Amino acid sequence: MCSSVRILARLAAGAALSFFAVHAYAQDQPVPQTPTIKVDVELVNIFFNVHAKKGGALIPNLEKNDFTVFEDGKQQTIQHFSRETDLPLTLGLLIDISASQTRLIDIERDAASAFFSNVIRQKDEAFLISFGKDTELLQDYTNSPRLLTAALRDLRGDGITPMIGNIPVNQGPVPTIGQPKGTLLYDAVYLASNEKLKTEVGRKALILITDGVDEGSTYDIRTAIEAAQKADAIIYSIYYVDRAFYSGGGFMIGGGGGEGYLRKMSEQTGGHVFTVDKKHPLNEIFKEIQDELRNQYSIAYESTNPKRDGSFRRIEIKVDNPEYRVQARDGYYATPNDVQ
Repeated sequence: MCSSVRILARLAAGAALSFFAVHAYAQDQPVPQTPTIKVDVELVNIFFNVHAKKGGALIPNLEKNDFTVFEDGKQQTIQHFSRETDLPLTLGLLIDISASQTRLIDIERDAASAFFSNVIRQKDEAFLISFGKDTELLQDYTNSPRLLTAALRDLRGDGITPMIGNIPVNQGPVPTIGQPKGTLLYDAVYLASNEKLKTEVGRKALILITDGVDEGSTYDIRTAIEAAQKADAIIYSIYYVDRAFYSGGGFMIGGGGGEGYLRKMSEQTGGHVFTVDKKHPLNEIFKEIQDELRNQYSIAYESTNPKRDGSFRRIEIKVDNPEYRVQARDGYYATPNDVQ
C-alpha cells in the first residue's frame, strides 16, 4: 500500500555530516580513582570510482599508494583504504512521472525492475519515490526485488496527455497562476537525502530518471545538492527525454532544469549523468550504474582541520596515473558528529 509523502508539509531539518566515528578506548591498570581515557577520532570517508580518460572504462585494481588526498588544498594522510565490491548499499530510485515523461514510464518500469533484481542483495536496501506534481514514497526500505517490482507497477503519469493524431499537444510542466506545480525534482532529491539517507551509514546513492525539468519545487537546486552532500549520497542522473513530446508542442515556461542541472547535481556528489538514446538504451545505463556501484574505492582520513564548524571543506583525490581520472564528490560539511 503506497504512503504519500508531501514535500510541502515538511520543514527543512538540521543536517548532519555522516562520518565514520572510530572510538578507541585506552585504560590503565585498574587503580583507585583512575578515570577511563576515551579518545574519539572522526574520519572523513569518501567512496569514489576511477575511470580511464579515454573510453571511460572503470579501473578496479589500484592500491592506496596510487592516490593522494587534499582537503582545502592541504594534503591529508590516508588512514584506511579499500576496494568496495560487496559493502552493503543503500539506494533510492527517484522516477519522474510528470506529463513530459508519461510515455516513457513503461520502459522505465521494466528497466528498473531488472536493475533491482540484479543489484539488490540480501544486505542491501532500496526505496522508490515518484515525483511530478506531488512526491510519493511508493516503497520504503526493503531488500526484496519482488516488493520493489510490485511498487513499480503503481507508477502512473500525472495525467493523460491530449493528442492530435499521435502527437501530444501543449502539455508539460506549465505553471499555473501563483506558485506553479509541475515537476518537483529538487524537492524529491531533498526528501530522499534529508529524510531517508541522512541517518543511514555506508554506501548511499540516488538514481534519478528524469528530463531534468523542475517546476514548482519548494527547495532550489543548491539546497537539494547540499542535502545530498550532507547525507553522503552519490547522485546518478539518467537524462531521459521524450523528444516527440517537446517537438509536438509540450514545453516548459518559467521553472528550470535540464541536462546541465542534472550534471551539476551529479558531479558535485560524485556521480555523473547518463543520457538515454538509441545507441545507449536505459537497460544498458542501469548495467553501467550497477558496475560503478560494485567497483568503488573507499578512502578515510582524519582531517588536519579539527574544527567542526559546519563549513564546507573541498576535497580533491589525485591518482598518480595521468591516463586516469577520479570521480568523487567535491567536498563535505564539517558538522559535529552525533555519535557520543
